Amino acid sequence: MREIPIPYVRANQAGIVLFVVLALLLQQPVFIAAIWAIQVIGLWKGIRANLIVRAASPLLASRVAGAQTESAELLRFNNSIAVILLTISLLCFWVFHSAVAGYIAAAMVAVAAFIAICGFCVGCFLYYQFKKSLR
Repeated sequence: MREIPIPYVRANQAGIVLFVVLALLLQQPVFIAAIWAIQVIGLWKGIRANLIVRAASPLLASRVAGAQTESAELLRFNNSIAVILLTISLLCFWVFHSAVAGYIAAAMVAVAAFIAICGFCVGCFLYYQFKKSLR
């Protein structure tokens, strides 16, 4: 799939925000581990393997037909950044024993996802700057 319907993208972003907020509120890094696993599977197998998208698909069926789309390449770039930051978060928790650093790294992902839901994609901005620098 070269283009991903926006409702799927927004569902995934909302899931990221939800899991990180739950981790922060409940002080349970296991929620960060769960969203990390969901994002890794989505990065590895594609958006249709993302468990959040799969769970939301029946609710989004009527909105997907004719919906605007985003580039799969761009979403893969954004997802890669999220996985890297979530990996850093988990390393901070379980290797370096720094909950503060772990929550900060995870919060960066959640804030970026929330801002994207609101209409500005930080990862997209970085992607275009990266592409521009290659020219």
